[in-house]
Amino acid sequence: MIPALSLETLPRRHHATVAAIDWAQLAAPEARRLRELGFDEGVDVEVLHRATLGRGPIACRIGRMTVALRRAVAGAIHVQLDALPAK
Repeated sequence: MIPALSLETLPRRHHATVAAIDWAQLAAPEARRLRELGFDEGVDVEVLHRATLGRGPIACRIGRMTVALRRAVAGAIHVQLDALPAK
């Protein structure tokens, strides 16, 4: 079994499933926004891009939607890799 990791550390272009979200780590407006965007356990997610300067945002795909998340928010989202990509 592949261990869970945070969305912040998920490699680009790897498909994963949200395993858990640490709601207590998030401010109330951030948690509400994630719920409104559809983030919850069991949802498929993929990291598309990371800002190259410092600790910038992470662009990820959830369903057919692309959203930008602050790294602190992405760190509260724990994911499970679906499968390793073929080489």
